Formats: sequence, structure tokens, C-alpha cells
Amino acid sequence: MEIISTIFYFLIVIGVLVFVHEFGHFFAARMTGMRAEVFAFGMGYRLLGYNKVTGFSFGKLREDAELGSHTDYRICAFPIGGYVKIPGMIDESLDKDFIKSEPQPWEYRAKPVWKRMIVITAGVLMNILLAFLVFYMLSIVKGKNLYETTEIGYVAKNSAAYEFGLKEGDKIQNINGSKIEYWDDVQSKLYIDNLGESIKIDLLRNGQPVTIQIPKDKVGILGDKPFGIYSAGIQTIINGVVSGKPAEIIGLQKGDEITYLAGEKITNPLKFVEVIKTNANRQIEIKYIRGGAESVSKITPSADSTIGADIVSKYTGVLKEKKYNVVSAVPHAFSEMYYYGVEVFFKSIAKVIKGDIPFKKAIGGPIKIAQASAQSAESGFFSFIGFVALLSMSLAVINILPFPALDGGHFMILLWEAIFRRPVSYKIQIALQNIGFILLIALMLFVIYNDIISIK
Repeated sequence: MEIISTIFYFLIVIGVLVFVHEFGHFFAARMTGMRAEVFAFGMGYRLLGYNKVTGFSFGKLREDAELGSHTDYRICAFPIGGYVKIPGMIDESLDKDFIKSEPQPWEYRAKPVWKRMIVITAGVLMNILLAFLVFYMLSIVKGKNLYETTEIGYVAKNSAAYEFGLKEGDKIQNINGSKIEYWDDVQSKLYIDNLGESIKIDLLRNGQPVTIQIPKDKVGILGDKPFGIYSAGIQTIINGVVSGKPAEIIGLQKGDEITYLAGEKITNPLKFVEVIKTNANRQIEIKYIRGGAESVSKITPSADSTIGADIVSKYTGVLKEKKYNVVSAVPHAFSEMYYYGVEVFFKSIAKVIKGDIPFKKAIGGPIKIAQASAQSAESGFFSFIGFVALLSMSLAVINILPFPALDGGHFMILLWEAIFRRPVSYKIQIALQNIGFILLIALMLFVIYNDIISIK
């Protein structure tokens, strides 16, 4: 069932992104007087489709089918990407038969450069619009909730943070020179802005300033392994118990807050699990709060280091809520788009080039996207559509890069024509398209291979 749900959410994500991007090209082509022969989901062999001339059909279209100004809407064999076939254009289909004939009024090549530029950039613009609408909606509906604390509540054993001496109660002031005001700042500075770099943390310990420097080889790639610090103000709550297991036997119930275990204060669900693992088959004292009253009992974790309880975390510290209206949500949405879609993207590429982040860690293919799609869906609707918006923005940035076979590559060819008042020869266009297509296929095969060997 897990594999089915992963594939399901992946197809939804890819379907939405492909439709939005290709609809941009399709709509712009129609609005500028061009025909769109094909609107395809997927690549390769035509599985099924519909057009107004031949109706609904399976497999390839008849050889004698003349669609004229009508479009064949089809689903193809390989559900990765999609395309819109515009006559008179050198594209991924590598169709060049039209070169031998005179340009027709409805063809791409017959239109002025500015109209062709609109068609080429329309897919990217639609992806940007989708990202903006999602971020805008999330800003209005959800706003932003910030943990108003910089205090460490728990340090995981055997982590980089533990090794270099960070302690519970430390209050973080700066990370790599950037001021920290909320726990959300801690997360973004560690896991996004300074990924792959050494970490310098300025903090207060018992009111005294302390600086901790961690070299990048000790930090590792955060994401593979957490840095190891967690916010203060986190409660460990029982979310359910398993019948016949230690938790149910001593009477623990859903909603109970665990405060102490084996004499240790429980400041995070991870610490709760850690203490249980070190006390398998040993009777220990457990303290918990129910209805405002504290209770004490004895519990013996099973040999497999479990007590048969589902636990969740609950933040009880000060929460700063940022609300946005229909006006203030606009700049916030653009800010989120720029940060996650542009700044983080190019910072990551720069770090890959510098060697701070291994290439295989920075690039994810369809398998990793599928896994991330399912994980975001499990976190709720808002998390899922936020993930779609991030991918849409990333797709826009990648597609506008001046690389052969991408929209940005086509745009550069048009820009040359606009500047020098003469088109790039078909021979050069075909060569660039072939080179770009081969390189993209090679990259796709590499990331798929990398996805497969990274499966855990």
C-alpha cells in the first residue's frame, strides 16, 4: 500500500506541474495565432488520446489523419514530463520535415520574434504563477507560526551537536554570524543556508557567552543525519497504546504527558525513546501528568526496547503568529518564492561546484520526488500543496536556464535573432537540440541510478 500511495501522489504532483507548464505553451501558442498539433502527458509512444477529427482512440493516430487546426490531446507511455508540439519549431520531437516547405501563417517560424518569445516563456511563467498562488493562499489561510525561543531543549547523543558540547538550556544567539530570534531561524540556518559548511554557533550558557566551532567534515550533510539539537518547550504526549504491552498494562492513556523516566527529565520524544532503549527488561520509574495531576508508576520496557506506546510532540512555549491579509500576503508570497525557488537553488548549485555538497546529495530524480510527495501528503494538505509550489518554482528556474533543449535555450536562440536580425540556421538549431537532449537524457539516467542506490 505504501508503494501505491507513493506512486499515486507522485503522479498527482507530476500531472499538475506538467499540465500547468505545457498549458502555458499551449495557451500562448493559440493566442498568438499558432497551431498546437499535440498536447501530451508523458513522453514516447501514444497510449490513448482524443481530437475532434478522429475522436477517442488507442495507440498511434492513423497515418492519413489530418487534424488541421485541431489538437490531439494524448497520454504517452512514459509518465515523466510532457510536451506541446507546435508546427514549424525545432523541439524535442526533432521533426525537421517542415524545413523543406514554405512557412505557413500558423507556424511558429512564421511569427515575429516577440510572439515566439511569449510562447517559449509561457510555461515558465505559468509555473511561477502557480507557485505564487499557492504561497499567497498559504499566507492568508495559515500565516506563519514561529517558535519564539532560541533555547535548546534536547541534544541527541552521538550527534555532531553532542560531540562538540552543546547542552540543554543553551540559548543560541548567532549561527555563522546571522542573528537568531526564533527556533525557525535555527532550522533554516543549519539545514538550508549553511548546508555543507562549517558551523559557528554563538550562545549563552548560564548567562555567559560561549562560541562553538564545528568543522564541515564533522557537521556532515544535514538531512542524512540531523545536527542533533531540538527546541525547548516540547512535551512528550502519549497518542495511543498497544493492548497487552507495558504502557497499557500500567494504565497509560492517550493524552498523558510524560515528564520523567528512570529519573531523567523528558524534554523531547527522542529522549523518551533513548531512555527506553537503555533500560530494556529493567523496571524503571515513570512520571506523567493527566488532567493536571502528576502520577508515578513502575514500567518495564520489553526486550525489543519498546513499551507499546505511540508518542507525539507538542510545543508549549511562546508561539508568535504572523497573519497576512490580501495585500500583505503579496510581498510575503514573493519573498517565499524567491528564497526557496531562487536563492536556495543557486546557493546549492554553488556549493555543489565548490564541493561542499556531493552532487548525488543535491540532485534528486523521480524516485526521490515520489518519496517526498508521499511524505508531504502524510503531513497534510497544506504541506502537500506547498511541496507542489516549491517544485513548480524549481521547474521554472531550471527551464529558464540557457541550456540547449530547455526553454531558456530556445529563448537564447530567439534573443540572438532579435539582436542580429537574422535567425540561427536550422542546422545549428538541430545540433544544439540534439546535444541538449542527449545531455538531459544522460543526466536523467544518472539521477534515476542515484535514486535507486539511495533507496533505504
